[in-house]
Amino acid sequence: MQQTAISVEHITKTYGTFKAVDDLSFEVYPGEIFAMLGPNGAGKSTTIRMILDILRPDVGNISIFGEKINEALKHRIGYLPEERGLYREVPVIEVMTYLGSLKGLTRPEAKKRAMRLLEQLELGDKAKKKVKEFSKGMQQKVQFAVTIIHEPDLIIVDEPFSGLDPVNTQLIKGMVKDLKQKGTAIVMSSHEMFQVEEMADRLLMVNRGKLALYGGVDEVRRRYAIHGIIVEGTGDWSLLNGVEKVEPATNSRNGILIHLHPATSTDTILTEISSNSAYHITKFEQAVPSLNDIFITVAGERPEDIEAEHKQKVSANV
Repeated sequence: MQQTAISVEHITKTYGTFKAVDDLSFEVYPGEIFAMLGPNGAGKSTTIRMILDILRPDVGNISIFGEKINEALKHRIGYLPEERGLYREVPVIEVMTYLGSLKGLTRPEAKKRAMRLLEQLELGDKAKKKVKEFSKGMQQKVQFAVTIIHEPDLIIVDEPFSGLDPVNTQLIKGMVKDLKQKGTAIVMSSHEMFQVEEMADRLLMVNRGKLALYGGVDEVRRRYAIHGIIVEGTGDWSLLNGVEKVEPATNSRNGILIHLHPATSTDTILTEISSNSAYHITKFEQAVPSLNDIFITVAGERPEDIEAEHKQKVSANV
């Protein structure tokens, strides 16, 4: 049996009468990207803090590589919190060297790795600049470098793409994929589901502290797949053979959603469209639901509505 990097068994965390996490169970394995998804206030960050032993669950058990969390295990973990925590008045190379030494590296080795990572992140020429001189996106890249400087076996990243432009988002994604290939277990927590759905092998979708969905990304999508296609272009789509229903695509999709009869294949429809001059298409794709769409189906409400409710509750308690 494959050893788990993280095993979470029926954990619950309550604050007064509010259950932040409610009977949650899941496993994470080495060499996979595991997405922890859900709107803000769903319980993701609380769960991460319990995994890291920052908080203790009221009920349930958590093990890391088959053991209860201890100081030795903490050196095998890299954690990127949502909140930044770099020393602003210190040169970046010195910050990274110091934080690397806290993870058990010698100062020369920490400095060597820090410089290598800065070069990889296209920040090598800024190594001696102070953190306060860095933009929000640059600071996020430095924090990611600090997270992996000690080459951990498990990394947990909370909102890893916050503040990054598309180019740097792709850069970090590429580094995460490289870590996966080396056998690192990677947990990525985000409320922006589209950012990680393309990368994850398996997912845990959380809503109001409870498990909403859990499993392989492809398997989850197949479970909620629509037998249909999405098109953009011109023509009367309802006249095509094998069409059951035509409606505007909703949620995160654009175009026209064409529901097909069970016996009609997408190849058949594409052939008919391409051979008929009455139709012109600029987009043709299978109607595979996004994780955001699936969340709405499962939860019965939109993530942004849940986030707005959570924000209102937090403001009321400040």
